[in-house]
Amino acid sequence: MRNLRVVVAICMLLLPGCTYLDSGEADSEEVPEMEIEVIQGCTDTEANNYDEDAEEDDGSCEYDEPEPEPVLGCTDSDAENFDSNATEDDDTCEYLETIPCNGLVILCHRTYDQVTFPETHNSFSTHEDNIYYPASNHRTGFQAQWNAGMRAFMLDTHYLTTADQSVSNVRFCHGDSDRGFSPCTYGAVDPWNWLNNLESEMNNEDRDIVTLLIENHVEADHLKEIMDDVGFTDMMYIHEMNAEWPTLIELINMEKRLVVFWEQPGDSSHPYFHDFLTHSWTTNYADEDTSSMDCEPLRGDSNQVAFHMNNWLKNQAGLSDPTRAGEANDVDFLIERAMECIDSHGKRPTFIAVDWWEEGDVVEAAKKVNLLELDSD
Repeated sequence: MRNLRVVVAICMLLLPGCTYLDSGEADSEEVPEMEIEVIQGCTDTEANNYDEDAEEDDGSCEYDEPEPEPVLGCTDSDAENFDSNATEDDDTCEYLETIPCNGLVILCHRTYDQVTFPETHNSFSTHEDNIYYPASNHRTGFQAQWNAGMRAFMLDTHYLTTADQSVSNVRFCHGDSDRGFSPCTYGAVDPWNWLNNLESEMNNEDRDIVTLLIENHVEADHLKEIMDDVGFTDMMYIHEMNAEWPTLIELINMEKRLVVFWEQPGDSSHPYFHDFLTHSWTTNYADEDTSSMDCEPLRGDSNQVAFHMNNWLKNQAGLSDPTRAGEANDVDFLIERAMECIDSHGKRPTFIAVDWWEEGDVVEAAKKVNLLELDSD
């Protein structure tokens, strides 16, 4: 029976159509793989067209244009320095002043040295202050001078007596102390009273710059103490040698409306007292007649831009001459002389200093000189 089964099995294998599995042939026929389509698109979540279904970025992302860097400047078209290219205001707008500085709006943005200030020589030496000719230089005192428009004053400081050289003995008086007695013998003015009046008027006229030129014959500390007493300490401007002078509006905004020169070498411990011979210069003074007046430097550093145009006459005795003050202080003459200075030095005189200011009109002359149009403005 067993042999029969073997024979049958062999026959089945040999019969046509009989198949058997060959593992090698079965593996050689590969079954094709199914291709899975990848979804392409913008995969950047920050893009405007981000596709959350996208599996592969195809470079199609789109973005908003980046904000341009702001252009800083003045964006107010009413400002003097309006910048049409500016996209963001930086608080630098500058506006033409509408409130006058020293009487004129156009002076506000002019540098200190390019303004012409009317000035009285020996301002305190007046009949009103009980100083009489031949020791006087004017008839009316500070208040009348201020009201008329004077904003620069020449002052002289001495001790009332040579024996007592204390600060309490300082006075305004003019003369030569080398004669063995004080020039205050001819008359003297209390500096505290005079300067207190000035300080009061400056507070009332807070758009005016004032200048003092002091021929100083007292201790610097004594002069400073007087300035402190009347409230000028914080008001005094300190100018750096050879630096450009600030404009009037800059001095006003700095609250430094008092400029002080003194006829004395510089003192580093008192930088607010400027040596006028190094920071400025002056023309001749006390000429014999108007025809001899010119703009040649007499004293000081002629390379400096600030200068005094001295404009008073002396008589045969060498004293200030009140009889010809009208001629010297004539408006047309003062303007003509100032223009000669402009031709010679390329700028206005910073000061026009006169005696007997009541004659003529130095204030009007200074105003007209300030209204001249110059290339240097």
